[in-house]
Amino acid sequence: MKIEVWSDYVCPFCYIGKRTLEQALEKSGFHTQAEITYKAFQLNPETPVDSTVPTYEALAKKFGRSVDEAKEMTKGVADHARSVGLEYNFDGMVEANTFAAHRLVKLAEESGKDAELAEVLLRSYFVEAKNVGNSETLLELAEEAGLPRKEAEEVLNTDKYAAEVAGDIEEARQIGVQGVPFFVINRKYAISGAQPLQAFVDSIVQIAEEEGIRPKLKPMGQSKTSYCTGDSCEA
Repeated sequence: MKIEVWSDYVCPFCYIGKRTLEQALEKSGFHTQAEITYKAFQLNPETPVDSTVPTYEALAKKFGRSVDEAKEMTKGVADHARSVGLEYNFDGMVEANTFAAHRLVKLAEESGKDAELAEVLLRSYFVEAKNVGNSETLLELAEEAGLPRKEAEEVLNTDKYAAEVAGDIEEARQIGVQGVPFFVINRKYAISGAQPLQAFVDSIVQIAEEEGIRPKLKPMGQSKTSYCTGDSCEA
């Protein structure tokens, strides 16, 4: 089951959606059969690199509200995040340009570490309130995800993977993605937004049935001793 996830690392619902998807795959029994790819999307591409504007101020400006109203807006999001085991720290967040972060995820994909880096970026921004638009912060996070610092520095000091990131964003436009998270399964089915857990489970099960995919059996009470019977041996 191939799952492509369009998301942005400053989108609070993207982290909620990621965690809910993981829980749904586990609950439905398809967690070992899902191949997840992270696709780039930018909610605020005009955000200056290394901006230090607090998130509350950025939200207030974007939606034409006061800072207090912006704080109130985030309370429901924080509660939603808490329901899937995430504790958001809106008080410490600043707005961030994520183009460089997306480029690093493309680097990580080459060594199969994109899932690790995506998780590190989202956790660092929403839980630890780190600035994922800052180059030095990004280098530290890349190392945490297991990427060589030298390779990450090369990406940040050049325009490497810029075309790939732009390609993801253009592809999203072509298939009609207007908001994230956006999940595309087997290039045939789409799930939009951070849906409730059971809705995710039901969708995955329905898609699996239509695609002829069965969850792998869970071995119960297996012996640790190797033995042979008939014409086969089992460990």
